[in-house]
Amino acid sequence: MTIRRPEKLNALDAAMVDALVPLCRVVERSAAKVLILTGEGEKSFCAGGDVAAWSALGAEQFARHWIRDGHAGFDALARLSQPVIAVLNGHCLGGGLELAACADYRIAESHARIGLPETSLGIIPGWSGTQRTARRFGPQLIRRMSIFGEVYSADEALRLSLVDKVVDKGAGMTAAGKLAAVVAGRSATATELAKMLINAAEGEEQERVLDAFAGRIAAASEDLRRGLAAFREKSRRSGD
Repeated sequence: MTIRRPEKLNALDAAMVDALVPLCRVVERSAAKVLILTGEGEKSFCAGGDVAAWSALGAEQFARHWIRDGHAGFDALARLSQPVIAVLNGHCLGGGLELAACADYRIAESHARIGLPETSLGIIPGWSGTQRTARRFGPQLIRRMSIFGEVYSADEALRLSLVDKVVDKGAGMTAAGKLAAVVAGRSATATELAKMLINAAEGEEQERVLDAFAGRIAAASEDLRRGLAAFREKSRRSGD
């Protein structure tokens, strides 16, 4: 999945935000074992939400659509069954970091810079930048970025566990491909279940995880087969 708006440093507009949910649905229903997320070009992974796209919105539209729609898309990405590898092939700022936080593994190229500059514009990190990022990276680190304006180099981000690996400029996709091959060689079912349990431990999606586990057990039971057989027989007799 590639963010293709290099002329705007891959900043997200409303149409791109709206596309996340259907794109994730396609991935979810596919045979893919892993998703690699990156940005086009070599300057920016994602510069966040396009200021021109949201600054003209009224407060109600901003809250109802820009924030809520963004949450829906980012939640869909974070809750994919398949592991997600983000390749930060450039700057990762604001909504870009919120997007990267949805991934299970982050590879940063050496020239990337990472931060949450929203409060300098008088706005907050609204796509779970104070929630999911705090759960995954720790609240104090998010305070330092969002309240005190700290921006980190790729090497600093690695030391702070914002990213999992740093590679040379231009080498991110190669590294991601090797990592994806490792994932693809493992059990897809066990990987999916492990990801769901880790998400639940983080408070990401406890209700869905419980329902999915219970549903998987029920779907494999002899009780279900007997119940379906009885239902079909009853329907057949009713048809007669």
